[in-house]
Amino acid sequence: MKTTLEIALVQSHLAWENPVQNRASFTKKIASTPTETDVIVLPEMFTTGFTMQPDGQAESMEGITVQWMQTMASTQQAAICGSMIIEEGRKYYNRFLFITPDGNVQWYDKHHLFSLAKEERVFTAGSTEVLIEYKGWKIKPQICYDLRFPVWARNTAMYDVLLYVASWPTSRIHAWDTLLSARAIENLSYCVGVNRIGMDGKGYTYNGHSAVYNALGHAITHTPMEKETIVYATLGAAHIQQTREQLPFLADANAFSIL
Repeated sequence: MKTTLEIALVQSHLAWENPVQNRASFTKKIASTPTETDVIVLPEMFTTGFTMQPDGQAESMEGITVQWMQTMASTQQAAICGSMIIEEGRKYYNRFLFITPDGNVQWYDKHHLFSLAKEERVFTAGSTEVLIEYKGWKIKPQICYDLRFPVWARNTAMYDVLLYVASWPTSRIHAWDTLLSARAIENLSYCVGVNRIGMDGKGYTYNGHSAVYNALGHAITHTPMEKETIVYATLGAAHIQQTREQLPFLADANAFSIL
């Protein structure tokens, strides 16, 4: 396991339903990250914003955005991840993609669809938990609304990083801050949350609060609110090991299975 994981959180405005403009914007942002960066994280639906109109916006796994992510990952020699709209088998998915410099693609489909926006009427929910291993680190990907459901994040696989990408509105940002810290505490892992900023095509506003919390639930980043920025954090394997040795709470959790 690499003793540290260098992570970049790209907090950005998203051009509404405009993949071309968003890819161009993120190309510049990604190119500005330091060479030592291991993982670069983009927000939820980073090509379009959180739209419920996937027709004309959805892409395939062989589409231009996946190819672009592969190119960027290879160029930067860093993993690139974030969620976008994928069409597969005549169904739409809010899919988190994790693409490594060698072009390998791993993905997770959002499980908890946001009923307040009627996401479940348009998209198909994923049913599979995913664990991504990269440079010896175990990363569990989640998307936005998943944050409200702790059972889905329960650390039964001894992951090191719980990673959320989101379009979480300003009006409920206190819940975002609180739940990210809580997920770190209860799972004794790093918890990373990347949120967008700006206003979307439906008039909802977003103020970021992208952050990294350590295994004790303390924020180890200081992110300017409501500004486009890239937040950098160094995650340490020793911190996780020491915390779990001193506080072996995971061993006392009830066994359960998710049907």
